[in-house]
Amino acid sequence: MTRASFSRRAVLRTGVVLSAAAALARPAIAQSAGHVVVIGGGFAGATCARELNRGGLNVTLVEPAATYTACPFSNGVLAGLRPLSRQQFTYDALKKEGLAVVAQRATRIDGQERRVSLSDGTTLGYDRLVLAPGIDLRYDALPGYTEDVAQIMPHAWKAGEQTSLLRGQLEAMPDGGTVIISVPANPYRCPPGPYERASLVAYYLKIQKPRAKLIVLDAKDSFSKQGLFQGAWKALYPNLEWVSMSSGGKVIEVDVRQRMLVTEFGRHKADVANVIPPQHAGEVAVLAGTADRTGWCPIDPVTFESRQQPGIHIIGDACIAGSMPKSAFSANAQAKVCAAAIINLLRGQAPQTPKLINTCYSLVAPDYGITVAGVYQPVNGVLTDVEGAGGVSPADGSASLRSLEASYADAWFRTITDEVFG
Repeated sequence: MTRASFSRRAVLRTGVVLSAAAALARPAIAQSAGHVVVIGGGFAGATCARELNRGGLNVTLVEPAATYTACPFSNGVLAGLRPLSRQQFTYDALKKEGLAVVAQRATRIDGQERRVSLSDGTTLGYDRLVLAPGIDLRYDALPGYTEDVAQIMPHAWKAGEQTSLLRGQLEAMPDGGTVIISVPANPYRCPPGPYERASLVAYYLKIQKPRAKLIVLDAKDSFSKQGLFQGAWKALYPNLEWVSMSSGGKVIEVDVRQRMLVTEFGRHKADVANVIPPQHAGEVAVLAGTADRTGWCPIDPVTFESRQQPGIHIIGDACIAGSMPKSAFSANAQAKVCAAAIINLLRGQAPQTPKLINTCYSLVAPDYGITVAGVYQPVNGVLTDVEGAGGVSPADGSASLRSLEASYADAWFRTITDEVFG
């Protein structure tokens, strides 16, 4: 990517998302025109519910948690750069807009009758259903790793208690100890996330425990922004070792009693083990019959309607979005496109073909940011990269540019969380 194209995309780094569909002016439609139930109150679900409500629809957001804990920037909590409270948001602003928020869990979805059963025994009828369940962890995919073991070897891939647990283990580890991060094969939530985590944990260790060692065991031979990350690691974190799959990095078993991570090439003992297991679409997507054999949900890229269950739309991490990665930025963009499509469908109009933007920010250090950006459009039923519209931070970026990228990342987080929850 050229420096010029990098500068032209600076506007994206304020958190603005554009879409041909989502940007359309939408006159309000009567409340009787349709009832939409949205399940899941993260970046995808809360955005979609808000957009639909502002479009004049009767919307119910189903989300059991009173407080949402955001994953983006939670790696900063692990490094001691920010408190967990800065990751937490309520639904008070949505309620003030008149949006119905139901603090229950969806237990059953009847796609034929178009009804959602809730944990308190009540049911909700719908004309359209939006699922934004995020991810669940596949505890059956890695021998020895269970939900109970996650209390000893935390994944911290769902922000909240697990984030605090891993942070506490890093603080308690003596200087000279070994931290191991296990990274799964694709696909999973936030492709560059494990490498940002490795960077910020390495930063913490460099400052607080300089004799400690960090090992990243990877089930892949390549990863997002690899050249940028590895260039930074070489310069900043000599105690960080990345082990690729072909070099024996794929973890095939966990021995919790010995605190060992087992690969095909050997055994690695950890003082602190962060095991990020394989993932699939959140449970409610499976209940609804929208997940296929991969564990993820195939969708129409124009409307995000399920290819398996008519009348149900899936957005965010749970859907199969082609080239578009699983990120909060993507989830927010998909939510706007989905909401615009539903409004048009209930109006009896054809949805517009969208273009969607994603930008993934990663912090290598508090003042060192790197970025990858992309633009996507439907081609032959799949979301595909728009050639020449994306790119990454320049490999030879100056210190001032890296610092500027870090400030862009912070601005994006503040902007998107204010837009979604504020």
